[in-house]
Formats: sequence, structure tokens, C-alpha cells
Amino acid sequence: MPFFMVHDPKFYIVAIGVSAGGQEPLWSFFSQIPSNCGIAFIVIQHLHRDYISIADQLLAKHTTMPVGWATNHQEVKPNCIYLLPINKMMTIEDGYLQLQDRRAEVQSNWAVDIFFRSLARGEQAQAIGIVLSGAGSDGTLGCIAIHNDQGMVMVQEPKTAQFTGMPNSAILYDHPAEILSPKQLANALLDFVSSKGIKSLKP
Repeated sequence: MPFFMVHDPKFYIVAIGVSAGGQEPLWSFFSQIPSNCGIAFIVIQHLHRDYISIADQLLAKHTTMPVGWATNHQEVKPNCIYLLPINKMMTIEDGYLQLQDRRAEVQSNWAVDIFFRSLARGEQAQAIGIVLSGAGSDGTLGCIAIHNDQGMVMVQEPKTAQFTGMPNSAILYDHPAEILSPKQLANALLDFVSSKGIKSLKP
């Protein structure tokens, strides 16, 4: 009998796209999120190819949720934070993360768009995309995909961002539901999830 992975879609999956200047907004955002929020978080951050990152350790200081680098075929669960590993691209399928090597010849980094699009396809109305500080326009096409598949998009207020390229592009082309500071985005997210009747899931 073939093995089928079954994904329970009763919780929201939030993907956060972030690049230059995004560490402090991430910390501010997660400092407002309780550990039993019932939401799963995937952070898609632009990292240098050869950079040894301690982003997981730094973020863990600002949240009581488990924080870790994503692994291939890992099941996404609520009340957890998954980070895109260095030199990888990532998608999600049936609630499981799929990692691929980032090709050396590809100079531009579209990791946010790639993940957001897969999240939109798989989770539809349960998908939430958040764009924080970053240069360039990565995330914009992914935001449009989430919006078109009935999900929700939220963006950092550019006036509060160190690098405004990613937030401005998402605002210009997608008309996000919320444009707020990182702390305000966190509270707006919790209000939205609560309004949908999703109860907190204790770890």
C-alpha cells in the first residue's frame, strides 16, 4: 500500500519574506507572538551563499517558540518557526517543506517568490504572506499569488523599514490587507486569526 502524507489544514501558515535590514523587524514581530498562537511560521530570508548564519540563535532570544533551520520533507506544525537554510530554495507541498540546492549560476535571489507561490497553491485561504525590510522586489509576485488564491498579505510600513524596496514593491502591485510596523503586524495577525475562530494550540 502506498504511503500518503496527510496534512491537517486547520491552522494558518505564515511565510515571512525578509532581506537587508530585516533582523530587527523579525525580532520585533516575534516578540509580540505568544508561544501557543496556533500558527506555523516559515521565515524566508536572503542570506549570503557562504555566510555562516546564527539567525536561529538570535531569533530564539525573542520568542519562546522552537526555532530551527528547515529540513527536507519536514512536516510544518503550529507554534514553530522554520528558517530557510543557507544555499537552499524551499517550497511547501501538502504541509511538508521541500528543499532544493540554490544553483550557483543564478545570481538573483527569488526565494520569497518561490516559497510564497507554493504556499498559495497548497494552503490557499490558510496562507498568509508577510513582507518585511529588504532591497529589490522579491516577494511581490508571491504576494499576488497568495492574494489570488484567497490568502492574506501584510507588509511592513516602509517608513519603519531600513530597506524599502521589497515592502514598496509589494504595496504597489498587490494592495496588501495591512501596512504596519512589525509589532503592529504581529498584533494584526493575531486579531485576524482570532476573528476566524482559530483557537490557540498548546505545544
